[in-house]
Amino acid sequence: MGVKEYLFAPRRDHRGWSTPSEAARLFFLLTLISTGFWAWPITEGRILLWFGLVVLVSTPLLTIGWWLISLVSQRTESRVLVDSLHRIDRSKKQ
Repeated sequence: MGVKEYLFAPRRDHRGWSTPSEAARLFFLLTLISTGFWAWPITEGRILLWFGLVVLVSTPLLTIGWWLISLVSQRTESRVLVDSLHRIDRSKKQ
């Protein structure tokens, strides 16, 4: 599995539902951290204003970024969330 497949492959959980790819998860963290660092000096350390500005600015950034990530992920085969999902005995769950 290459880096592109690892980052952009949609993940399936134990129920078979699609969850975000690793690229989407990393993008979420990087966007919140960078927006938080950017907003701190502007709000002069006022927590409530800082939180509001982070939410206000990061929401459109995340929407656009996740849309672009989904365009790349459409061409990638989905993978399981964790490798132990292959070893689950489905007959015991009934």
